[in-house]
Amino acid sequence: MKKNTKIRGINLVYDDLGKGDVMVFIHGQPFNRSMWRDQIDEFSRTHRLIIPDLRGYGDSGITDRIVLLDEVAMDVMHLLEELEIQSAIFVGLSMGGQIVFELYRLRPGLFDGMVLADTDARSETSDGYINRINLSQKILTEGMQQFTAERIHHFMCENTFQTQPATVAHLTDMMTTTSAAGAAAVQRGRAERRDHTPILGDIHCPTLVIVGEEDAFTPVSTAEYMHTRIPGSILKVIEKAGHLPNMEQPEKFNAALREFLGP
Repeated sequence: MKKNTKIRGINLVYDDLGKGDVMVFIHGQPFNRSMWRDQIDEFSRTHRLIIPDLRGYGDSGITDRIVLLDEVAMDVMHLLEELEIQSAIFVGLSMGGQIVFELYRLRPGLFDGMVLADTDARSETSDGYINRINLSQKILTEGMQQFTAERIHHFMCENTFQTQPATVAHLTDMMTTTSAAGAAAVQRGRAERRDHTPILGDIHCPTLVIVGEEDAFTPVSTAEYMHTRIPGSILKVIEKAGHLPNMEQPEKFNAALREFLGP
């Protein structure tokens, strides 16, 4: 069920679905909460799902200039406090995974478990920092239609583009309808993101690291980097998937997540 609430100066829109132990799904950039729609039927049967549109994305409010990832994490924390949720399993993809790291740094007691999908614990490189700052300005100048036309093929593998037109159409819609101001603000914030490598060894909740075999942004080697440093973590590689395995191969992604959750 779609809901909204006032959180830290913005209107935050989220889905609240199902009953049971809580799972919080945190989307990537430049997407919105609809990227998780292939997970809803499977997991709302057994869990309560909280799926927000993050600040600057989807139906939620926009903050101008810069949005730091710890600010987005604070939005999620305040939402859970308002809903009187004491703990949850957090599922974050790409930027969403980096927000999960911020949440764990700030409130490790919230975590019953974490799923890190196609993400990176490390801070931006010096070249990456410059690229993100430049990209934020390019988005404001040229808009999301141009951004999508130039970059959409980086987000999914070629097999997906050739065989799944409905999935590609969904991705295109999410990207082109994202606010340029919201996307630019978060690009600047991601350029400033911290290095979470030092906390990886201190993550003591059950952890699943999952990655598309053909991810061009955060390749398998990046997932292995986190997996080898998080005690007891599980690594799953999804074949025939790029940066968005939950959309490209939802049955395989869901099976990996269901196995992680247990009976």
